[in-house]
Amino acid sequence: MEVLSHRGVRVSPFSFPFDRDPDLLSLEIRKMAARFGTDVSRAESWKKKLDAVRDVVHEIDRLTWEEGKVTGEENHLWLVNCSDFEGDPERYGRRARAFLAKARSRQSRRDLVPLAFVGVPPILSGLHAFVEESGGRFVFNEVQRQFSMPGPSTGLTDQYLQYTYPYSFFQRLPDIRREASRRRVRGIVHYVQSFCFRQIEDILLREEIGLPILTLEADMPGPVDGRTKIRIQAFLEMLG
Repeated sequence: MEVLSHRGVRVSPFSFPFDRDPDLLSLEIRKMAARFGTDVSRAESWKKKLDAVRDVVHEIDRLTWEEGKVTGEENHLWLVNCSDFEGDPERYGRRARAFLAKARSRQSRRDLVPLAFVGVPPILSGLHAFVEESGGRFVFNEVQRQFSMPGPSTGLTDQYLQYTYPYSFFQRLPDIRREASRRRVRGIVHYVQSFCFRQIEDILLREEIGLPILTLEADMPGPVDGRTKIRIQAFLEMLG
């Protein structure tokens, strides 16, 4: 943020209170609205519009784990793009509804090992597809799902209190446990970025989750390397 500011880029900071204090979070939302020349009531009206698009994506997510009609990679892409709706929420909603109609007509696939993807969205291209080629399927993409704001909420403050990603690992853990159980996952792939503080969460995940875990690490964009492919295949063989 400091480098961007130094280079002339306008930066609008937003702080999530570590203790999830609703008053402080509401203040941050009001400050953000004022920076962009609007107010919270108008922002709340946009929340309702965006929630209609999110509902479509939540149904795509359900088809992944409950009916086996959506691939892990498709699930990942539809969820992660709820971060900005590709810059055009209306167009994104139309595309999501068209995809949902097509996915509903597919045959279910039940022969793949159900997995959870925990951690930040991967910088490796083709990871989800390779897992599927190897006999697994990510039926739960943890942080990507959080980008879609999955929980029902009464307003923006409540929505961003429920949003687990900015807070401590122990705010994320109940969501991981609940969804891993509901989706009957048999193993977890924990993805971490090199030199990221979130690597330390791998220790907590292994102590708290009670499922087999494969930890993958990457530092630069690129395709899945051979060593990582071998580790994924060995993990799936062990689960099988």
